[in-house]
This record gives sequence, structure tokens and C-alpha cells, in this order.
Amino acid sequence: MRFWLIRGVVLAFVLAGADVGLAALAVQHSDLTVVRSIVLGVVAGLAALWAALDGWRRLDDRGRAWVLAAVIAGFGSGLLRVIGRAVFVDETGLSSLGTALTGDAAFGALVVLVPAGLGLFVGARFAQRDTVKAGPTE
Repeated sequence: MRFWLIRGVVLAFVLAGADVGLAALAVQHSDLTVVRSIVLGVVAGLAALWAALDGWRRLDDRGRAWVLAAVIAGFGSGLLRVIGRAVFVDETGLSSLGTALTGDAAFGALVVLVPAGLGLFVGARFAQRDTVKAGPTE
């Protein structure tokens, strides 16, 4: 099952949409530090919650799947970010694609991977606790 691809694409669109939305707001308001932090926290929380659900359901190969999803989300969000800014905000050109596919992609991947790892850990602990509460079955 290729659930890592679905997670990566969805999170790429979420990351890119958040960045394009913040760039559009930055045209009107210059100081968006708090809003940017809140938006990144929401995206990281989404990744953590989704990974915790995977850990709780004990999906097979979930660690590798979330690493692949983070890589897809990083590169996808970098590409979508350049396209979104060019269409909706300003006339961003191909010159910014290199930066988007290196530094921005790495940052996007880390925004997904670190909370997802925490979510997998917490979800697995909840699954273990549910198993202990149920007790042995005969």
C-alpha cells in the first residue's frame, strides 16, 4: 500500500498553501512573525496527529513511509510554492526554483518529519497501553 504518497502529496499542498497564503498577507502587512509561527505549528501538528494515528493503528512499515512522505512533501511543497507565488502573489520566476528545491524543500521535509516521528512514538505508546488494558485473551 502506497499510503506514503498520499500523505506526502497532501502535506505538500498544505505546506505550499500556507506559504503562498502568508506571502499574500505579507504584501499588505509587513510583520507576520507570530502568524507564520502559528501556521507552521498547525502544519507540524497535522503531521504529528496523522502519524500518531498511524502508530496507534500499527500500520506496517510506518516509519519508512513517513520518511518518504516527508521527502515528497518537501520537494512537492517547494515546487508548488514557486508556482503558487508566481500565479497568485508576484511574478516569481524560475530563478527561485533552485532555492525552493534545496533549502525550502529541506525545511519543509523537516517540518513534516520531526513531528511525524514524535507522533509515531506517541501513537505506538497509546496502542501498547490499549493492549495492556485489554489483558491476555484466551
